[in-house]
Amino acid sequence: MDSGPASDLYSVTSWYTPGLGPRYQQFARHLARAIRSRLLPPDTQLPSERDLAEIAEVSRVTIRKAVAELVADGLVEQRHGAGSFVLPHARKLQQSLSSLVSFTENMTARGKTSSSVVLQRGLFAPMPDELMVLGLTTGDRVARVRRLRSAGDVPMAIEISALPEDILPRPDQVSTSLYAVLRQDGAAPTRAIQRVTAANLGREDAGLLNMAEGDAVLQIDRTGYLASGRPIEYTRGLYRSDLYDFVSELRLEGR
Repeated sequence: MDSGPASDLYSVTSWYTPGLGPRYQQFARHLARAIRSRLLPPDTQLPSERDLAEIAEVSRVTIRKAVAELVADGLVEQRHGAGSFVLPHARKLQQSLSSLVSFTENMTARGKTSSSVVLQRGLFAPMPDELMVLGLTTGDRVARVRRLRSAGDVPMAIEISALPEDILPRPDQVSTSLYAVLRQDGAAPTRAIQRVTAANLGREDAGLLNMAEGDAVLQIDRTGYLASGRPIEYTRGLYRSDLYDFVSELRLEGR
């Protein structure tokens, strides 16, 4: 069995905090951070399931579920008859801040299969920020759709979109691509303004993204406009900064 610094990395005192979720999720997040910081470099072999269970003071079932999470996130590879190995860091997914494309379209362009889990969907009274951004009154309603967006089996982002009821009267039609539904009715935005800030995850969102409470993410607030200038979409997205990069092209004025 491993000893010394390696054992300290896997020791229960280094990764477990009561009340922050199941042990297998906490252990998986701890190892994921170690991999991304290169504390566990590529091609490192993890201790055996039995040794990990003993060092981490958990059951082998807990270890098995934690390693499965790392495999699903593309961080670890299980080689038959050899064990579990850290994979080289995958390149982050990139999305241009200058192009008005949906998450689904961006993933498709990169040869990845996108999926969504609808967390909330319906017609609601507008929130104060929705009132202001969309130019609504307190008597209006908004179609609000909250989704967990994934690429393959890896959760990537949480998006909350709000639109005036006349633009999206049937929010139940939205599952994967919001823009695909809007285009069917000729109501997709033709331009948008986006604001990028840093944010820290709350407990619920962290659990959905397989991250720890308080972890940093990219927050993207987007307001989409029709060609007439009317604002018809307000979307706030929380994107995993360890897996996602937003890029923009800058040009010298007058050139």
